[in-house]
Amino acid sequence: MPTYAAFLRAINLGPNRKFPKESIKAATEATGATDVETYINTGNVRLTTATRSRATVEAALEAAYALDRGFAVPTITFTLPELRQIAADAAEIAGRLTFDGERRHYISLLKTEPDDEPSRSLEALSTDLAIAVVRGRAVHLILDTAYHETGLGNAQVERSLGVATNRNLTVIRALAQRWA
Repeated sequence: MPTYAAFLRAINLGPNRKFPKESIKAATEATGATDVETYINTGNVRLTTATRSRATVEAALEAAYALDRGFAVPTITFTLPELRQIAADAAEIAGRLTFDGERRHYISLLKTEPDDEPSRSLEALSTDLAIAVVRGRAVHLILDTAYHETGLGNAQVERSLGVATNRNLTVIRALAQRWA
C-alpha cells in the first residue's frame, strides 16, 4: 500500500481555522488511512492507504477535513519518493546559488503540475534578493531577504501556478528524513 505525505493549506491561522494535530490524525484515520502520523502543528501528515490515485487521496482527505472542521482544507499530497526528491532538489538548487547575505529557502508545494509557460514566467520574476526555481510540483523560493519583504512568496506562486502551500526547507528535510 502506498504511503503519502499530505500537506494541509491554511490551517491554524487566526481564531477560525484551528485544526489541532490530534483532530487531523482522527479525521485522516476516518478515511480508512493507517499508519497516520503528524509533524508539528502546521498540517503535515503521513498516511498509508490502499488508494493509489493521488487525486482520490486528496479528495477523501479534503472531504474528511471539511466534515470535521466545517471549512475547506486544501490538501496536497506526495508519495514518499516524491518527498525525497523535493529534498534532494532543494540541496542541489541551494548548492548552485550564492548570496551575499543570509539565505532562506522555502518550498511551495503545488496541488497540480504546472505548465511550462507559467513556470517560466514565475521564474522570470526572480531578482537578486529572491529566486524561484520550479521543479515539478515544487517551487523553491530562495530568499536573501525576509519572507514578508519579498513579492516572490506563496501568494505569487498561487497567482501564477494555482493552489499551493508553503514549508521551509528545515521542515521538508525533517520530513524526508523522518518519513521517507
